[in-house]
Amino acid sequence: MNLAKQHCNAISARTQPSAAEARAFCATLPDWELQEQTLVKTFLFANYFETMAFVNALAWIAHQENHHPDLEVHYNRVRVVWSTHDSASLTLNDFICAARCQSLSVAD
Repeated sequence: MNLAKQHCNAISARTQPSAAEARAFCATLPDWELQEQTLVKTFLFANYFETMAFVNALAWIAHQENHHPDLEVHYNRVRVVWSTHDSASLTLNDFICAARCQSLSVAD
């Protein structure tokens, strides 16, 4: 399953992966970590301009998918945290958006 080519869907029981599926999805995403019902990665950049370009591109993806991460933005790094607040857990949407986010990074 190519997560980056998927699109987010309305939340339902079928969009909540099992623990084994979550680990398998995470294994396809370089340097992403599962942390207490969240999917987390810190992206590093050379400068502020690259950092903000990444944030703006990520905002566009989040807007298109109607699924939004929590972000910590600093001069040369961004910590991205995906989770589905409505379900208080991870859903397939989080992994899809993380994969699309991963495809933005030129620093990796």
